[in-house]
Amino acid sequence: MTTTNTLTENIASLIDHTLLTPTATITDITALCREAREHSFHAVCVNPYWVPTAKKLLTGSEVKIATVVDFPLGTGLSKMKQTAAAAAVDAGADELDVVMNTAAALEGHWDFVQHETHEIVSAAKGRLVKIIIEICQLNDDQIAEASRRVKNGGAQFVKTSTGFAKSGATSHAVSIIRKAVGCEFGVKASGGIRDRAAAESLLAAGASRLGTSASVAILKG
Repeated sequence: MTTTNTLTENIASLIDHTLLTPTATITDITALCREAREHSFHAVCVNPYWVPTAKKLLTGSEVKIATVVDFPLGTGLSKMKQTAAAAAVDAGADELDVVMNTAAALEGHWDFVQHETHEIVSAAKGRLVKIIIEICQLNDDQIAEASRRVKNGGAQFVKTSTGFAKSGATSHAVSIIRKAVGCEFGVKASGGIRDRAAAESLLAAGASRLGTSASVAILKG
């Protein structure tokens, strides 16, 4: 596994530069993509409407385009999630951040969670899939089991939060996720990451990707 020191030295390459507010304009998206290109962030993460625009703005760069599916609630029908995932890929998305059905997890319907993940991954046509488990709505045991089910379902990442719930990423939850999925699986911390100290704390706890709108500030320390 890559060491924490190595990760923090290359922190820009671990950041999904994020803008998911519903009021974002073309001016905002253009600035987001310009910053991502300038600082060599791993990806921009935008709402599906903006995927074609971001794809055009980032042509010729190595910055990936991530978008969200069934965001921020995750309560849509599985078939709807599959259709949305396939449509996002067709529009140009390289990575999909998909919200897990929290109600299913709270009810202990873990086979459903795993099967839904598998179906979404199948619809994603080989693109990288991150499943958002919204940690603030789960207890520690549920966070661990959700993480295991996401991994077993074939996704490549567990993501902590949408950033639209009552709280976001914590080092405690990241450490639980990392223990549940092992050393090589992807763990994306997101929600409330505003400064370099918070980012480095999450990386030290086991995160391998960060989702934040404060990306430039984090780089400047």
